[in-house]
Amino acid sequence: MRDLTYYVACSVDGFIAHNDGSHQGFAQNGDYLADLAADFPETFPAHFRESLGIASAENQQFDTVLMGRKTYEIGLKAGMSNPYPHLKQYLLSRSLDQSPDQAVELISGDVIAKVKQLKEEPGKGIWLCGGSLLATALFTEQLIDHLILKINPFLMGSGIPLLSGVVKQTPLVLTDQKTYKNGVSQIHYRVGS
Repeated sequence: MRDLTYYVACSVDGFIAHNDGSHQGFAQNGDYLADLAADFPETFPAHFRESLGIASAENQQFDTVLMGRKTYEIGLKAGMSNPYPHLKQYLLSRSLDQSPDQAVELISGDVIAKVKQLKEEPGKGIWLCGGSLLATALFTEQLIDHLILKINPFLMGSGIPLLSGVVKQTPLVLTDQKTYKNGVSQIHYRVGS
């Protein structure tokens, strides 16, 4: 069975983006960025991979990405309808009738059943890149196996939270952590005891 990982950047106060979906204040530099490019190159959108010189880098952790509608639309507004062509892309939305790009498969029906099916398929890990409503639904169904937070050293004050909604108290087991010179802490947890 494949693991599902919620791998996301957040502010110290637990927001993954500003209310408008923007990411001002999140670190994009130094040894932190170099580590991400080496360990998680598949999590960079195609245009960013090219600018980092990792366009042909092999997927290290994931071969599939799950995106909620709001997360996907942030890239779409910037002209990216196919942000991760190096991954199998799924757009999960109850409000869309069709995907804006043939390379991105729309799941509008039973999201939970589809995620369970994906976890049963062979392959590398599955990356949940956002959003908070989807993360809440998947945590509630106990489908998320790992949580990796890239905690950025600032308080956002308000925005899109890490989780939107209530999840039951869930134990997390620390499996790795690293703090960078720019103040970002990357913390890896296994979900469950």
